[in-house]
Amino acid sequence: MSTSKLFRKLVNHAGSFKRLLLLSRLRYKYAGLKPRSLVKYLNYQIRITDGLNFYVQCKDEFVQRIYHFEAERPDPLIIDGGSNIGMSILYFKSIYPAARIVGFEPDPDIFRLLEENVSGNKLEHVTLVNAGLGGESGTTTFIKDDKAGGQFGQAENSITVKVERLSKWLSEPVDFLKLNIEGEELPVLTEAVESGKLDNVRELALEYHGWANGQQRLGDILNLLDQAGYRYLIHDFDYETGHATKPPFRLTQETVWFCLVYAKRGV
Repeated sequence: MSTSKLFRKLVNHAGSFKRLLLLSRLRYKYAGLKPRSLVKYLNYQIRITDGLNFYVQCKDEFVQRIYHFEAERPDPLIIDGGSNIGMSILYFKSIYPAARIVGFEPDPDIFRLLEENVSGNKLEHVTLVNAGLGGESGTTTFIKDDKAGGQFGQAENSITVKVERLSKWLSEPVDFLKLNIEGEELPVLTEAVESGKLDNVRELALEYHGWANGQQRLGDILNLLDQAGYRYLIHDFDYETGHATKPPFRLTQETVWFCLVYAKRGV
């Protein structure tokens, strides 16, 4: 092994160790916090749903930077589908303070936390929509979990929420589209393609949800992105967030797994 390659390897190992140490500190500090705690993180004051989900959001979005992108202008337009309490919006604003952001969150209780976190941190040029993204506009039933995993569906604790089509918000060039919408990725993207509006999106990142006993839609999503002119990368998260995809594999009808798909035009 050459000296330069050995040096790079040592640097990478050192960086990995520092990251693990940081994550260990974050988990110790935040994972056990009580629901609805007010937390100071970096320069932000954040009202959280619960400690464990807040830790995971810090880990994935601020440390691992799963929604990072290189903007071509100082005030990129960002569509944030599935904003939850707003951690992704806070991250986008930390790297692009002048960013224009539209955030969607269907759960009215979580939406109030989102509003508090945006207004409390004095974020400008952020539009919040109390609705989910779907293949059709209207209303639907939504299964609450009061954390970060609510989804469209019917159960004892279901409520009725508003649904909007993504294409309505794609009338101008969009620098980055983020979708963490608990299994609605394919119908949302299909509607955007059929409307001709997905052409306005330069880059995107979506979280694919492989639900137990659910339809396997990842192949359809990747084919759609390919046919729409994107090149893509796939990431299955670290062991803590995506343990189901790590060998040795144990796949059953009850397996739930996630992956992140990043796609970009003009590559």
